[in-house]
Amino acid sequence: MQALVGTLTETEQGLVRETSADQLAPLDEDELVALHTRVRRARDKYVKLYRRQSATRVRSTGARGKAHPRGSRDRDKAEVFEEALARVSRRLATAARAAARAFKAERIAEARAATFTPPPVPPSSGGRRNPRGDQVADRSQRTPDRLKRHATTRAATKRAQSRKDSR
Repeated sequence: MQALVGTLTETEQGLVRETSADQLAPLDEDELVALHTRVRRARDKYVKLYRRQSATRVRSTGARGKAHPRGSRDRDKAEVFEEALARVSRRLATAARAAARAFKAERIAEARAATFTPPPVPPSSGGRRNPRGDQVADRSQRTPDRLKRHATTRAATKRAQSRKDSR
């Protein structure tokens, strides 16, 4: 593997060095995403080169087996970048899980900190009384489903009315 890294250009070697564990440790999630993108592009470049050149070699040699050894440099470079991409991906996944846990803990802390105060009870109008004081007499709630159904019904009614009006 080390010999393969020696065949890379200086820029590519620098990119592979950035994927070492000690270089990845201080990076935050956004920096890891940027590095992941750069390494993926380098890997994709050599995979495309290998595939394209191998396809043309197969036509000229007449067999895939004969064309296989000639593309070893691009194939090996793609493998180096694939391993570097795997290192960055693992570190990025770890950072993403840690960020998700932190966000979840923050949301839970905010929810616990918020105090719930029940809405004020309107004065009794002398109408029907709730026999059980702990239950709500009117169970109609403004849920998204009910709002959608109500809007759909209103729209259908307006369409029907507009058809009648246009006669």
